[in-house]
Amino acid sequence: MTSLLIGVYIACELIANVTAAKPVALFGLVAPGGVFIYALTFTLLDLLHERLGHKGVRTLVYTAFIANGLLAGYIAFIAAMPAPPFYSNQDAFVAVLGSTPRIVVASLTAYLISALLDVEVYARLRERFAHGTWSRILLSNTVSTAVDSAVFVVIAFAGIMPVMPLILGQYAIKMAVTVASLPLAYAARSARRSVSQA
Repeated sequence: MTSLLIGVYIACELIANVTAAKPVALFGLVAPGGVFIYALTFTLLDLLHERLGHKGVRTLVYTAFIANGLLAGYIAFIAAMPAPPFYSNQDAFVAVLGSTPRIVVASLTAYLISALLDVEVYARLRERFAHGTWSRILLSNTVSTAVDSAVFVVIAFAGIMPVMPLILGQYAIKMAVTVASLPLAYAARSARRSVSQA
């Protein structure tokens, strides 16, 4: 189960970065397309904290950071490579996948800061409250998704467009996904108990 959660966590991180290129509008809020699956990563990270411990989950954060950096670097490399004459989608490829360096820096910086913050907040809550996984997830995500939204938007868009509506929009969507993902904590715990009893 732990290996599966690690795989899903890394996959969600990468999917979020690829799909972030398209903005989406929902209930008057605008956010990158990756916001839904990215918000889920904070819950997954907290669940993995229970299995890997503090040191292990920090290592996972650094691993996902390297994976995201590798993805961004390789896309940039392929986008810069010359295409054969028959390939007519070079501009579309660059437009969809070739994020500007500012967006890449914003994404990687926000991820590293917010994920490490989530790990620390969750660890402190775990020390103080032995029970209540859902409340620890909710509280740690409340803090870390706020920081993530603010850091990303400020680095990516400050001076280009008003940042406050973007920060609030992203934060609202991330918290909605966090609340919707809380049953995942209990499903993961039930699956873990079933495996241990088998």
